[in-house]
Amino acid sequence: ATTTTYTVTGTDGNNCKNTATAIVVVNPLPTVTITSDTICFGTSYTITVAGANTYAWSIGGTGATKLVSPAITTTYTVTGTDGNGCTDTEIGVVTVNPLPTANAGGDMTICPGGSTTLNASGGGTYQWNGGPATASYNVSPALTTTYTVTVTLIGCTDSDQVVVTIGANIVPSINGTSTICDG
Repeated sequence: ATTTTYTVTGTDGNNCKNTATAIVVVNPLPTVTITSDTICFGTSYTITVAGANTYAWSIGGTGATKLVSPAITTTYTVTGTDGNGCTDTEIGVVTVNPLPTANAGGDMTICPGGSTTLNASGGGTYQWNGGPATASYNVSPALTTTYTVTVTLIGCTDSDQVVVTIGANIVPSINGTSTICDG
């Protein structure tokens, strides 16, 4: 378990003796550290290791960093070797969260001076551009306007847009004669 000196005494047929000594040096194991993290689907992450001189990855390759883009939560194993040839193996997990699917609702047309309520779905939290941090947003645009909502779920985001078009002014008119006979 620790560096130890071993001594052996040999005796020949003439009862002559001699002693030899050997030292067995016990080198400490390296302590390899590996980073783990949570990412969103479709993104990459650089795993970093430290604590040894060289590294060998279970997925192939060497080096103290490894760029990964897993589609699902994945476990990565790396073995580090120090200058004495001693090794340590560590495991890191990259957790992959799904992306939310933002839905700002369908495009719509409103009358001039009118209002409507936009209703988003698909996330845990919502943020409208220039608006509230809620799923619903009551708007009264003076001009045709595009609204963007960003939804967040487990740290991952997605955005969607809805267009609110202002319809043409209605100008009513009455056609025909303005004089009629009694009855």
